Amino acid sequence: MIKLERTSVMNLENAIRGARNPLNSWDRMDSSYDDEGNYILGENDLSLAQRLATAGSDHRKFLRQIFVSVDITAPLYWWKEFDTYKVGTVANSTSTMHKIHSKPFERADFSCDRLDEGGLAMLDATIDYLEEQRVRFCEDKTDRQPWHNMIQMLPSSYNQMRTVTMNYENLINMYYARKTHKLAEWHAYCDWIAELPYAKELIIIKG
Repeated sequence: MIKLERTSVMNLENAIRGARNPLNSWDRMDSSYDDEGNYILGENDLSLAQRLATAGSDHRKFLRQIFVSVDITAPLYWWKEFDTYKVGTVANSTSTMHKIHSKPFERADFSCDRLDEGGLAMLDATIDYLEEQRVRFCEDKTDRQPWHNMIQMLPSSYNQMRTVTMNYENLINMYYARKTHKLAEWHAYCDWIAELPYAKELIIIKG
């Protein structure tokens, strides 16, 4: 399970202007904002952006100035893979250390959409144990043993929300590295990338 919410794409105008700096071709800029505040690339700007995007990473530096912010809720096993993309990305997560005991454990806290009946039975047993430890800890927070039990027994299917900031160059690397991955979460993530503004022209560019 993965949810991507509250997506914002920022700084497209400045990135395009910067792409024209090497040849001082600012007079050819033909983009503008629509009535909803979206920056719409004109024919000249889009043509330049596409040429630079497909020319390789040395030429498409402007893509590193197109920023994306999104709230992602995903299981810990997916975040472990996402964390390989540390360069150019920033994330603030909800705190397992501080808030794991703040609400009862339930199935909705875990990515279990692909478990069979046996897997669900094991998960339910784990949830029962975690909830028992959570109640013990809430009753006496001077006893840290139940807290340690929760932290060390927490399955990797536990969902965590992070607010992530990255750029279009990051997304090129992620898309082509993960679009055929066996995890369903990566397929949903790549589908989200494909729906971003000008993704087909600036991100999905190989071949």
